Amino acid sequence: MEELILPFLMFVTLLALMLTGYPIGVILGGVAILFGFIGMAFDLFQMIEFFNLVPRVWYFAENLQLIAVPLLILMGVLLERSKLAQDLLLALGLLLRGVPGGAALSVTIMGVLFAAITGVVGASVIVMTLIALPPMLRAGYHPPLALGTIAASATLGIMIPPSILLVFLCEMLQISYGYLFAAAIYPGLCLAGLYLLYIGIYAFLNPSAAPKLSLEQFLEAQPGEQAIQAPSRTKIALLVARGIVPTAILIALVMGSVLCGIFTVTESAAVGVLGALLLAAIRRRMNFSGLRESLTRASMTIGMVAVLFIGATSFAYVFRMLGGEEAILALINIGELDSWGILIFVIGLIFLMGLFFDVLEILLIAMPIFGPIVAPLDFIVHIAQADVVYWFAILVAITLQTSFLTPPMGLSLFYIKGVAPEGISMKQISVGIIPFVLLQLGCVAVVMWQPGLVLSLPKLLFESQPF
Repeated sequence: MEELILPFLMFVTLLALMLTGYPIGVILGGVAILFGFIGMAFDLFQMIEFFNLVPRVWYFAENLQLIAVPLLILMGVLLERSKLAQDLLLALGLLLRGVPGGAALSVTIMGVLFAAITGVVGASVIVMTLIALPPMLRAGYHPPLALGTIAASATLGIMIPPSILLVFLCEMLQISYGYLFAAAIYPGLCLAGLYLLYIGIYAFLNPSAAPKLSLEQFLEAQPGEQAIQAPSRTKIALLVARGIVPTAILIALVMGSVLCGIFTVTESAAVGVLGALLLAAIRRRMNFSGLRESLTRASMTIGMVAVLFIGATSFAYVFRMLGGEEAILALINIGELDSWGILIFVIGLIFLMGLFFDVLEILLIAMPIFGPIVAPLDFIVHIAQADVVYWFAILVAITLQTSFLTPPMGLSLFYIKGVAPEGISMKQISVGIIPFVLLQLGCVAVVMWQPGLVLSLPKLLFESQPF
């Protein structure tokens, strides 16, 4: 009986302590140690097993693949400094200004392109809110549409490589980085396509909520530093090239090099950092003071991620030692679920966890528990057993994206509220994200129905044969 009760109490204790406001990494590690001692009283845990928590302190620094995570974080900070996002959004806006909903479509496409450079979602949400929301509001966009578009598009960094979450997924499930990166591309583009389709239909049905702009109206809506005084065709072409060409080069360096097998994920992240640094220097937006500030900001973020990784993996280890995995299997057996039932149960549970936990917390806690349960299951005859884990990983990634948007713990909502202009309410933000959360859940259903959306590209790239 203790094997069933203690894991449940461990999870409830974690939820309760999260309300105290203490750093979540410290809470996770503290709960792990506390219930380790409680488990000793019931002879479910041994003192010597605490030594298994120590290697988790060094694992984050020693693992050559996980070194990609701090590099990607640093690259995101440097790109923010170089103001590539502003130039990219301006270029896309100039190209799509005459299309109904053109500004919202530009934000979505920018979310795809920016995600293909860096997978730091939090920074993307803040940057896109600062540079895209004021012009959209000045252009007459309905606030919930503008807010929902920015929140959803910025979180595409979870799905599109090189994503920090995909790196952690590979490490938790012990699967190939390049194969999973390739597997994520089609579902990520499918999700972005659903966003674009929704925005296009919304703009067609409600033209006043997503207006089509003339060149003059578009320029008037831009921030002062981006205003174009002489909108000649030559200058517009140069501005478009200035925003798109550096982005294309960085995408080729970071994501293309991994998919082509030129670099490992860590090497491509290092090349991306060098490219972002050179880009900032060429644009004269980086000096020694700015470099020190960027390194300080990146170090603080990396430290937070490292503490979270140590705490979450320790929590997952103690949870499993106390019988957490057996408790979940017992719950599954009570429902007499088949393979599809188990998959839907796990995905649904991860979605519910997203209401209370951060994305990285869910990933580090849930994957060591659910991965071994789902990977051996038999689903459809044309999915090879070895590919089930990649299919499952992509389903988890899409589901985790909703946790950035769903209250009460949807971090994107708080990021946007923190930097949005006065007058923007949390209600407007929450209303705006509802259609996009539904689209994300629809994408989960599509990927479940069509696993070839996940597996066709990696098989083509890595096995030289069509799926």
